Amino acid sequence: MPINIMAAEYTMHTNQARRFNPGALIISLLIVAAIAATASAFTLSQIPGWYRSLQKPSFSPPNWLFGPVWTCLYVMIATAAYLVWQRREDSAFYKTTCTIYFVQLLLNFLWSIVFFGMHQVLGALVIIVLLLVSIAILIHRFNHFSKAASSLLVPYILWVSFALALNLYIYLLNR
Repeated sequence: MPINIMAAEYTMHTNQARRFNPGALIISLLIVAAIAATASAFTLSQIPGWYRSLQKPSFSPPNWLFGPVWTCLYVMIATAAYLVWQRREDSAFYKTTCTIYFVQLLLNFLWSIVFFGMHQVLGALVIIVLLLVSIAILIHRFNHFSKAASSLLVPYILWVSFALALNLYIYLLNR
């Protein structure tokens, strides 16, 4: 009988961890929103002047498209992190996954500062390559916790791949 009681307690604990927790989701969204808002402070002021003056490739999307796309991506990133948090565990794998998550957020943030704030197109290119690698690793690691979380990051890696191509062409056209 004691084994059955332990199994029931474990099941209750596991189910509690998977219940919807609006506070945790809001915190996840706020972390990502803070990064997005701070990065946009470097970005928005540079679009009408410096960014407009750059030579851009023919596949460069209109400026108005970036805001809605990044808003959707940031919501997906935060939601994916929340889904992984729901299945958190006390393991080195989980802790390393969290570290990689925050590293990719930092690289995402740094890209805006380096590209728009510092006008360092080559430096931003290096950062976006690192960002792309970190997202790929994160997709793989998130899959351990939640296939949905992993899937939510696929549009992010696709957009960052496109942004890497755009960054590369801007560098080549403006050096």
